[in-house]
Amino acid sequence: MPSTLTDNYNRIHNYMRISITDRCNLRCTYCMPEEGMTFLPNEQLMTDDEIVQIVRVAAKLGIRKIRLTGGEPLLRPNVVNLVQELSQVEGIEDLALTTNGLLLAKMAADLKKAGLKRVNISMDSLKPERFKQMTRGGNLERVLEAVERCTEVGLAPLKLNVVLMRGFNEDEWDDFIQYTIDHPITVRFIEYMPIGGRQQGWKRDFISLEERLKGSKWHDQAIPVDKPRHGGPAAYYRLPGAKGQFGLIHPVSDHFCDTCNRLRITADGYVKPCLYWSDEFHLRHHIGDDAKLAEVLIRSLEAKPLNHEMAYELSGQSLSHQPTTRTMSQIGG
Repeated sequence: MPSTLTDNYNRIHNYMRISITDRCNLRCTYCMPEEGMTFLPNEQLMTDDEIVQIVRVAAKLGIRKIRLTGGEPLLRPNVVNLVQELSQVEGIEDLALTTNGLLLAKMAADLKKAGLKRVNISMDSLKPERFKQMTRGGNLERVLEAVERCTEVGLAPLKLNVVLMRGFNEDEWDDFIQYTIDHPITVRFIEYMPIGGRQQGWKRDFISLEERLKGSKWHDQAIPVDKPRHGGPAAYYRLPGAKGQFGLIHPVSDHFCDTCNRLRITADGYVKPCLYWSDEFHLRHHIGDDAKLAEVLIRSLEAKPLNHEMAYELSGQSLSHQPTTRTMSQIGG
């Protein structure tokens, strides 16, 4: 069935990211403040049945790929059962999850059995103490254990997401690339984005991925490769003889808005057509009415701009729309 989720710029949307909780067991520096976060009461979070209904409607409109996010999605009670229900929705071809990995090792086998296809793990440092500092309490050993467990149970291809920040972890660039030599995984470097009113600190900490690649000792050896089937917006490279590969996701310095194919659903049931802008459309209010849910999804795309203008924050240019005030944990990372 062809997708009916086409915006005003003829971009076809077949990918939906769903936040299933705004809670997290870490406080990563680029995602949320160390203190003062107010989380949604349970009654404001979408129920499993509501999420499944939204996905069923979305699948009929052409959504084929679902990614569960948070917060930390593995904190949600009965998440394995939710995965099983979503994996059985007709039309959904790919079901993936993004996690910080702390709870993943003990759940990986059950998630795979329930129908989860792939996992992305956030891992911003290979140094235990720095990892603990950047995540404000994370245990790198537990995350590395999760990486091994996912490989064992077949949650593949496995991707590690690294948000690169000047003064924090940009000196580990070559270490992460070297990690791909002996490990059959994909490391994806992601530019730090000015989401949720973090513009001032963001300007100081932002670093362009192309700038960092040119300064890498691996620069002359990196071979461009074709995107894998589930490659997303990254540009991919591989070192000669390496088991894995690495990718660059540069939403700020070289945005890929012209090929955007995704919608985001917040944990409290709003659809966001664009990560950066404040436009939101309430879906949860229409649970029980498939026609109305479909109407809201289609209408949300009418408000989707051509691009997000994140780079304007660097130069001080005025913006054409109002940026979101939600943090990444509230939107769904």
